[in-house]
Amino acid sequence: MKAVIDADACIGCGLCVDTCPEVYEMAEDKAVVKVGEIPTEAQENAKEGAENCPVDAIKIEG
Repeated sequence: MKAVIDADACIGCGLCVDTCPEVYEMAEDKAVVKVGEIPTEAQENAKEGAENCPVDAIKIEG
């Protein structure tokens, strides 16, 4: 399972980082994915972080 962030859509609100810092982090003013594969123990939080994105910039694949 992987997370993909659309950098053009991201508004840098940080909700994903607050929800799942194991997978997401801020780089300058945008969120980025810091892992290739989402660890099993972080998958639910990663999905929640994607669902909480106010501009739907995060997609979970796999």
